[in-house]
Amino acid sequence: MAISKFEQVLRFAVQQNASDIHFSSGMSPIVRIVGELKRVEMPPIQKEELQQFIYPYLRDEQKAALEKNREADIAVSIPGVSRYRVNVFKHLNGLSASFRVIPEAVRSLDELLMPPVLKEIIRNRKGLILVTGPTGSGKSTTLAAMINEINRTRREHIITLEDPIEYVHEPRQSLIHQREINVHTTGFADGLRSALREDPDVILVGEMRDLDTITNALHAAETGHLVFSTLHTNNAAETIDRIINVFPAEQQQQIRMVLAATLIAVIAQRLVKKAHQTDRIALLEILIGTPAVRNLIREGKTHQINSAIQTGSEFGMRTFQKSLDELRQRNLVPPDMVKVDFV
Repeated sequence: MAISKFEQVLRFAVQQNASDIHFSSGMSPIVRIVGELKRVEMPPIQKEELQQFIYPYLRDEQKAALEKNREADIAVSIPGVSRYRVNVFKHLNGLSASFRVIPEAVRSLDELLMPPVLKEIIRNRKGLILVTGPTGSGKSTTLAAMINEINRTRREHIITLEDPIEYVHEPRQSLIHQREINVHTTGFADGLRSALREDPDVILVGEMRDLDTITNALHAAETGHLVFSTLHTNNAAETIDRIINVFPAEQQQQIRMVLAATLIAVIAQRLVKKAHQTDRIALLEILIGTPAVRNLIREGKTHQINSAIQTGSEFGMRTFQKSLDELRQRNLVPPDMVKVDFV
């Protein structure tokens, strides 16, 4: 398979609105369309062919990381096709590369059909906004849309810390600096510490992975910055517990106080099929940091958060089921999709 044929598959995938493309040694290419894997009718890929295609996109240190760690994360832009987040890894039969499609244009909150409360929460000038969900649930797209809204409407200094950089933002009203982990800074925690000395108004942390990163993100939110980040948690209550439980037991009460004081919102999301289209739409569970919710966090009563969400619709809160019901009423999901089958 020639290099141009790899690009042909990537172009075909974008045309079919695929979210992911998998090139794997010994197999034909596979694309994921509306959540389902579909095989491309092409001859199996040879390890040497895949290496010939992917290695020119790797910097020397990434090639070294691939040889040492057997995997590497990169961002790839192919002119005239699209931009991709790529994980290259070794496996039993050789080499594989998983491409996640990143649209060239950042979609707005309106284009994503997001509820109005998301525009309301980003009007805050300080605090913590978390977007959560499993891999492939659209977290990066939602974050990019929120950053885009700030960029479009306010004069702010925005710093993003990403691994790798996904959506590329063009400065509009705001000044934007996008920094990639292991390229422009050594890690999320170091990048955060540095960001606080760079006069930011808004900081986006690609993922709160460890104790140092979570500590620094909370500190940034506590000291008057608007901080966005993600976690791989399934719902709002689990998100609160995950953050608190990262810390040693003797620090957890203090962290509850800090989190209660800084939390603006948790937006948990999943993607479901959109009605009559080869596209998906986000179901959202939204927790807003009202005084009642902050009190639950301070007192360690996270088991009551689901009830707070159910009764907090006047503040813009919603459960996954309510989100689905609203989409059904607007005929945006298939009519037989009547109940959320996950928690």
